[in-house]
Amino acid sequence: MPSRREQIVMTPAEVDAFLGLPRTLNVATIGPSGHPHLVAMWYGFLDGQVAFWTFAKSQKILNLRRNPLLSALAEEGTTYATLKGVELVGQGRVIEDREQILAIGLSVAERHNGPAAASAEARPFLEAQAAKRLGVVIDVDKVVSWDHTKLGGAY
Repeated sequence: MPSRREQIVMTPAEVDAFLGLPRTLNVATIGPSGHPHLVAMWYGFLDGQVAFWTFAKSQKILNLRRNPLLSALAEEGTTYATLKGVELVGQGRVIEDREQILAIGLSVAERHNGPAAASAEARPFLEAQAAKRLGVVIDVDKVVSWDHTKLGGAY
């Protein structure tokens, strides 16, 4: 049977729409032993690029400082016919600028917890969190996507 890969690839607009919804991103960096270090992260955007924030002393940051290679996966579906996903392959750029870190935190908060989470009232809490965190922007080299709903239930 010939490959049907080309039938399930998402268009750039479909990828943007998929990533635009609040999802969990499984982020893989390269750990000190060479094994993947895989963690689930909420994400937002900084200047249109997928980004997340994390504690400054986290293993992810240590890994990215040693080797910036990163893969990230957002997916959905509970049956083969409903599987959809986007893998971002590239490099994790560590962000140390406080305003950019806060911008990432605001984006993550609003996307996952609603507008009140990024309101003026919530800002002091987010600023306190930003003081302990760094940002990571994913500089994407390659996007891999799939949308099995395009197969119409046939395999």
